[in-house]
Amino acid sequence: MAGPLVLYAGDAAEWPVYRAALNDALEARGVRARLVNRTEAPEKVDYIVYAPSSGLSDFTPFTGLKAVLSLWAGVEKIQNNPTLQVPLARMVDPGMSAGMAEYVLGHVMRHHLGMDADILNRTGPWRNRPAPPLAKDRPVGILGLGALGSAAAERLVAQGFPISGWARTQKDLPGIACHSGADGLQDVLSRAQILVLLLPLTGETENILNAETLAMLPRGAVVINPGRGPLIDDEALLDALDSGQLSHATLDVFRTEPLPDDHPFWAHPRVTVTPHIAPETRPQTAAETIAENIRRGEAGEPFLHLVDRQRGY
Repeated sequence: MAGPLVLYAGDAAEWPVYRAALNDALEARGVRARLVNRTEAPEKVDYIVYAPSSGLSDFTPFTGLKAVLSLWAGVEKIQNNPTLQVPLARMVDPGMSAGMAEYVLGHVMRHHLGMDADILNRTGPWRNRPAPPLAKDRPVGILGLGALGSAAAERLVAQGFPISGWARTQKDLPGIACHSGADGLQDVLSRAQILVLLLPLTGETENILNAETLAMLPRGAVVINPGRGPLIDDEALLDALDSGQLSHATLDVFRTEPLPDDHPFWAHPRVTVTPHIAPETRPQTAAETIAENIRRGEAGEPFLHLVDRQRGY
């Protein structure tokens, strides 16, 4: 009996890598699937391994589809697609979580230790300055305590930082002061000398960092955003940087990507731009997540990491 037909609808350049990784992961689970990156018989496709960059937007021809398995953690570009009438699973990838935690740790440490002052002082003069506080005296706030946010928080806790986290629904994570609701958001912001944004993008979280909420941060705070670009009101962020309310913003995600050459973030002395490298999907570990969901689908078991289409993540 033929196995399920799996259509890869992702970055064409990565198809050879994903084909090999998915074949290995499926074989390890005893699933004999047929992997293709194009088909003239969409009605026969059982699963779609999907990234918005593929250009696929009409799922109507896929009448036998069982699930769409996203290669991205964020699903805001697909979850409201009216032609998608089957389960949608987002990517929860151990490699992605580890990469995000390392990015967050690296930039938190950079700002905590004030590394830029020395790295950018290439020609002198010698500048005496006070030593930074210990990690235990540097409060860090994290907005978003899902798979990526909790991984980053755990890594920072291990380094001794006091972590306050906020999520739309109350969480309970060891070593992390978890908050929710409007009052909880204000509590986290009011303490955070360094703030990390790792929320999903929904109607409720867009522009969550705006003029009002930026003013809740301690003066001179740092913002790190490897989550979603539209979580921040760009104009309010620039105003906060220019006024000294923020001392720096390190940004990995933006409303328009690639970031336009004439965007003011490029020239601003208190902004660091990184090219959307924090939440990169790793094919080898992502293939394990996808293969497990295909195995579950074929066995009649519940899919992992299903998107709640009402909540948007």
